[in-house]
Amino acid sequence: MKTLQAPRYATGADAIRFENRRSAGVLLGEEVAKLRIPAPALVLGLPRGGMPAAFEVATAIDAPLDVMLVRKIRMPGQRELAIGAIAHGGVVVRAPGAASFLRSLRPSFAQLAAAEHRELERRESIYRGGLPPLDIAGCHVVLVDDGIATGATMPAAIRAARKLGAASVTAATPVVSQQVALRIAGESDRIAFLETPSILFAVSEWYENFDPIEDIDVWEYLSRASRRHPVRPPRR
Repeated sequence: MKTLQAPRYATGADAIRFENRRSAGVLLGEEVAKLRIPAPALVLGLPRGGMPAAFEVATAIDAPLDVMLVRKIRMPGQRELAIGAIAHGGVVVRAPGAASFLRSLRPSFAQLAAAEHRELERRESIYRGGLPPLDIAGCHVVLVDDGIATGATMPAAIRAARKLGAASVTAATPVVSQQVALRIAGESDRIAFLETPSILFAVSEWYENFDPIEDIDVWEYLSRASRRHPVRPPRR
């Protein structure tokens, strides 16, 4: 059964904060471990911010780690406003409530999605270093992000994982708003959320340290994880 914590939200000195993404990932890994994900399990981080937490989750459940390539589609001139997301395999998701922006959008939503698709392909070539992605068909996938504000990227990742043949999909994140959490719970088989505030203005406010994660950081997390669980070749 999928259950959510009662919403809670604090501001100022009373705000509940994680030290950084790695420490949040350690706590998240403990929660994911309680779910007893069946074998074969596979953890997929949503780069770039989700990778430190995903590394800790993969360590906690002793599972391989890879990336689920997802890109936000942002409102032109308002970079903090996500109006949708794209994911591996051509998955496109429009953010709830974004319809009013899309009718008069210039450039069009399709043009913005195409630009993000080019960036997604660039990052995939960097992160994988010429290796194929892990074959997720039949795997019980755990998708990890550092926080979910708008609820566009995680649904895109869930749909991409299902399209690629995942046996089940678990959505895991340290913090997600109650409203978005309910939507994600409806799309996933299992959930692991540490905090579900009634209001979530920005993911960064739940972290003491929210330094940017660079491409090289993602590659290093994947490289370290592959020493424990080498990347498998795809099925033929």
